[in-house]
Amino acid sequence: MGLIEQVLTFLGGGPRAWPPPRLSLALQGGGSFGAFTAGVLDRLLDEPDVDFDAVSGASAGAVNAVLLASGLIEGRAAAKARLEQFWKRMSQSTAFLPKASLASLMSAAPFLHLLSLSPYQFNPFNLDPLRDALAAEIDFAELRAKAPMKLLIGATRVRDGKLRIFEASELTVESVLASACLPLIHHTVEIAGEPYWDGGYAANPPLIPLVHTSDAAHLLVVQVTPTASERLPKTREIERRLERIQFNATLNAELEAIKLGIILRATPKMRRLRIGRISAQDEFAGLENESPADLGREFLDRLWQSGRGAVETWLAEAGPLGPREGRTAAEGWLWGGAS
Repeated sequence: MGLIEQVLTFLGGGPRAWPPPRLSLALQGGGSFGAFTAGVLDRLLDEPDVDFDAVSGASAGAVNAVLLASGLIEGRAAAKARLEQFWKRMSQSTAFLPKASLASLMSAAPFLHLLSLSPYQFNPFNLDPLRDALAAEIDFAELRAKAPMKLLIGATRVRDGKLRIFEASELTVESVLASACLPLIHHTVEIAGEPYWDGGYAANPPLIPLVHTSDAAHLLVVQVTPTASERLPKTREIERRLERIQFNATLNAELEAIKLGIILRATPKMRRLRIGRISAQDEFAGLENESPADLGREFLDRLWQSGRGAVETWLAEAGPLGPREGRTAAEGWLWGGAS
């Protein structure tokens, strides 16, 4: 634990209940790696004393956020079932693809000529099974009226690159599609005449807006895009590495801004705020070598189970009762007061 983290832990005096009775979630996007997040949510739903105050998400994170919220209208069992049904449906589809996956899928010589085509050329009818999957699983009118927590779904406004947050009262299938709209694969999504692309370009996931909106003392970031790469990419892996750096850059920038606020103890909220992180790469060995375009059933199941396992570790090692042997309690948290 670094000096800053030690000072923060010493100065803090947050709530001691564990697991946190009220938790806000920031769900990163990352294509099929979102199945890891679904596993995280599935395990958190097993904790009857944990309620959700606010959830933000971009791309796959946005999809998981609305699945969670819509299911919780009917109860925890319904939320778990909705997450499972959706990801089973996606394992039978190639609609939910991350940025640059088109190049990955078409890297074979017979398809090289397609790399220069836009989605308006290779998919002129705008076929998108993700739309059908969302419509089948979520009653958006009910979600707008009865959302059980605050929702912040991020999309990137094309004309100026700024973040647009869609809150629960304005959510439609178009809002979620906008958050997951990768322009190399899908047609641009327009809402009220405004074009939008994937939310991950502007905020992956929206974190500072979540801190402002949330009333919970504990905020948990679920990060699915790998951060580390042990080998220097020299082939088509260069594009994948660039994509991951880009999609983590916004998260890292927001975390640093919030860290400064916590260090300065700028507001009463910052003085009690505790930010934790669950990383898919920490739990899923070799994730950096996997493709977020892989929607195979076996791969998604492994991600799901890894997400559940990551929560088990977090619950055991980040709480006030202490960690397992060989770890420090602060490892389950980034920054904030001791719980």
